[in-house]
Amino acid sequence: MIMKTYSLKKEDVSRQWLVIDATDKVLGRVATKIADKIRGKDKPSYTPHTDGGDYVIVVNAEKIKVTGAKYENKKYYTHSLYPGGLKTKTFRELNENNPERIIEEAVKGMLPKNKLGKAIFKKLKVFSGPNHDHESQKPKEWNPEI
Repeated sequence: MIMKTYSLKKEDVSRQWLVIDATDKVLGRVATKIADKIRGKDKPSYTPHTDGGDYVIVVNAEKIKVTGAKYENKKYYTHSLYPGGLKTKTFRELNENNPERIIEEAVKGMLPKNKLGKAIFKKLKVFSGPNHDHESQKPKEWNPEI
């Protein structure tokens, strides 16, 4: 008997909306779980060239933890593309000003660097406080084992 390999098609995808609370969770460990979930790698129908993942809403992003001395030493870089345009911020500074960006950068680095990766990244919604504006999608609580 010949078995055919199943390939997921765009119209066959069923997506869920999930909410994760980032309070006291370690950044890298939660980011890997989120990246796998929005890419769809946890589903048996996973196909590398198709966007088959779920939407993930992260709340309480300002309460994320890092291990070791990363709180003071971890640096985030941006460049204006002009000479001398490199700007550096530490984890502490970014957590005070823009805590959503910390989780977004961590997850984005774990996704493919192509058009598919950009489309997948749009399914991540990060909020610094406990409230989010996606109640109409009826998201389910999601607590991955970390």
